[in-house]
Amino acid sequence: MKILVKSATIVHPNHPLNGTKNDILIEKGIIKQIAKSIKADKAKLIEADNLHVSMGWLDLRASFCDPGYEFKEDLKSGARAAANGGFTSVVVMPSTEPVLQNKSDIEYLMNKAKGLPINIFPTGSLSRNAEGAELTEMYDMHLSGAVAFTDDKKTVQNAALMNIALLYAKNFNGLVMSHAEDQDITHNGVMNEGDNSTTLGLKGMPALAEEVMVARDLYLAEYTNSRIHFSTISAKRSVDLIKEAKKKGVKVTADVAAHQLFADDSNLSSYDTRYKVNPPLRTQDDIKALKKGLKEGTIDAICSDHRPEDIEHKKCEFDNAAFGITALDTAYAILNTALKFTPEEIVSKIAVEPRNILGLPSLEFKEGEVAELTLFNPTKKWTVEDKHITSRSKNTPFVGTELTGKVVGIINKGEFVASID
Repeated sequence: MKILVKSATIVHPNHPLNGTKNDILIEKGIIKQIAKSIKADKAKLIEADNLHVSMGWLDLRASFCDPGYEFKEDLKSGARAAANGGFTSVVVMPSTEPVLQNKSDIEYLMNKAKGLPINIFPTGSLSRNAEGAELTEMYDMHLSGAVAFTDDKKTVQNAALMNIALLYAKNFNGLVMSHAEDQDITHNGVMNEGDNSTTLGLKGMPALAEEVMVARDLYLAEYTNSRIHFSTISAKRSVDLIKEAKKKGVKVTADVAAHQLFADDSNLSSYDTRYKVNPPLRTQDDIKALKKGLKEGTIDAICSDHRPEDIEHKKCEFDNAAFGITALDTAYAILNTALKFTPEEIVSKIAVEPRNILGLPSLEFKEGEVAELTLFNPTKKWTVEDKHITSRSKNTPFVGTELTGKVVGIINKGEFVASID
């Protein structure tokens, strides 16, 4: 199949073609030609206003719920949402039923993902059944394709186990992902602890719970000289701690969820459970610190933290509602609206740095290379409608919200997948 992208502005940081407008011809999944003007017979033509093209985006954190919770999401519907949101690759969490915790589980997922329009990168559980008591066979999972190890939203409360995990992963340059939350402190909490939680009469989850775990895991990473990645940090002091650790040479990286940059804890004033997330939406001061951390490079990447939930787990009393937002469809528009970064800065945070964090080869933008591309318009204003949410679950509070930045589609595995307009 031939695909011809017409008059697209190339967004590729530190590349000689960055900022230039070109046609791009793709044949059989390979970039055949890049030039100011290309003519090609029998090619699928892709044209759009203010069209931009970059290397394919990679989401560092999403739940695709397979196996066990396919009624919330499955690989096919998750891949559809990812492609609709501009992501050519997605790192999926191991919090399934059963938990992804051995090489057979990883191989099952890898085999089932064949034929999807996007690339799936599985993570393996760090502890057996994600219970935080006994280490899994991390190396076996690594050999089978696991790109990192995490208990997802279940914090490894046991410091000794985290210490062993970091030492073990160091032997094969594996990556441990940490969800920083002292769950003894946040027990039964449902939103950020502060003035708004007091006003609403809801039990708070103090930023202290995140900061304590960030501090602990930074000490452990320094002690073991191992790599650690903090997923979805949300608190100002967490940014400060990570910044200090990087200056000391600790091998630490971090990401933030797109919605943490867009909404704060005041959005919960209507008790809308679709805003109930973990970590919880914090304050404007925290958001300012997160944005500054991204700008300075303290926070390396932005993820969707896509967490589908069926209506039974969301449309209920706030205390009983599940945490999570279905986010892949809208993550780019949310972060682009919130940050007002240049396209190059955005691509760095959702394409370049995620691959660096995982130790994956960078995607090259030149003739003869594989075409894994995202097409988008960074200035288009649009309002989210139900039709734009292609995930099986619809637990997003952003329907009806006007956003800036719209995905046109992705090119991957020799095919073009258009985003819903």
